[in-house]
Amino acid sequence: MASSAPAFRLFGFPVHVRVGFLLFMVIVVALNGPEFGIALAIFMAVFTLLHELGHAFAARRTGAEAEIALDFMAGYAAFTPTRPLRKLERIGISFAGPATQIIAGTLVYFAVGGRGWRPEHDALQVGAWWAGPVIGLFNLIPILPFDGGNILQVAIEAITPRHARRIMYGVTIGVCGGAIAWMMIDPTLQPLVIFAAIPLITVAQMISADRAQSQRTDARAQLARAEAMAWATDTVDFPHGTVPSPWYRAWQQLRSGNPHMARDLILADLADTNPVSWCPPDAAPRAALEQLAELLPRPLPPGRSFSSYVLSDVLLRVGEVHTAGTVAAEAYGTYRSPMLAVHVARAAAAMDDRSTAFAWLSTAARDAHPSALRAAIDNAPEFAALRHDPALAAAISN
Repeated sequence: MASSAPAFRLFGFPVHVRVGFLLFMVIVVALNGPEFGIALAIFMAVFTLLHELGHAFAARRTGAEAEIALDFMAGYAAFTPTRPLRKLERIGISFAGPATQIIAGTLVYFAVGGRGWRPEHDALQVGAWWAGPVIGLFNLIPILPFDGGNILQVAIEAITPRHARRIMYGVTIGVCGGAIAWMMIDPTLQPLVIFAAIPLITVAQMISADRAQSQRTDARAQLARAEAMAWATDTVDFPHGTVPSPWYRAWQQLRSGNPHMARDLILADLADTNPVSWCPPDAAPRAALEQLAELLPRPLPPGRSFSSYVLSDVLLRVGEVHTAGTVAAEAYGTYRSPMLAVHVARAAAAMDDRSTAFAWLSTAARDAHPSALRAAIDNAPEFAALRHDPALAAAISN
């Protein structure tokens, strides 16, 4: 979702207008001259917005929250689902944009005097024709990042869900590569090479982003395994650039007869402002965490977001639910992290305060990714008695 303030709202959807979008409209006028360029630019702006509204309305029908961004050469309708979407719903959202553009563009084309599938030498007809049905149909070409590519990817997922994305990368590279070769051979098509190259560039960026995300996921998994191994066997073998959690290091000190050093390690981490290079002590035995929690002063001092999140989780695990809620609420007041709000809700649920729990879950839902929020709720034992309460679904779908 876009983070800047929207330029305006339309049918309840925030609409962000980037400088690149305005620049592209100027380029359209400059390349086509005032006679045809002005009409074409206006129609492109209007039909791009209608296209994204089609996506946004379709997303809203599934319960998702959507907003629109208009940028250089393209528009985007970002939406956040409140539940897992069925494949047909995802296809419907992708198809709704170009369908809206094609239908609206065709109607406008005939309204301004169009009389067939080839516009006359009239600025309004040419503008409506190209900005409406032509670009709408172009967007249904089954390559990424076009809507047609997204539709094909969902279809491939029905057969091979794990490999659908990579297959679509290959399809896009193959189609665009072939198109570029054809255009380079035909001198009349050479000016269009840039349009075939744009999807290639976009897919290259997507592949790079996927690779980086995969590397981050693998790194987190390796770190979690190393932390679990340390607690289970006292084997301290961590990936380069990472360290055991301060809770494990504190446990080492406590077992060595240094309770003050153990306490100071945890408190020092709360005050630390350096990037975090450790993962939570999820594999720690409850008895060990209870002994460490007893060492900490009350009231607990404020700390950075991640460390406060881990501290409140530890306190929840050892049964200090009121203190856990206080730590998480104070940290949320500073950092506005939705997972801290979830911890306050967990504490309230543990104290059987349902109204407070639902209120904090509603707060978390404003900023949390739906799948992350759902996973946090499903994995929290404090919510066991609330999972079938209709108020829970209402709280996280605000």
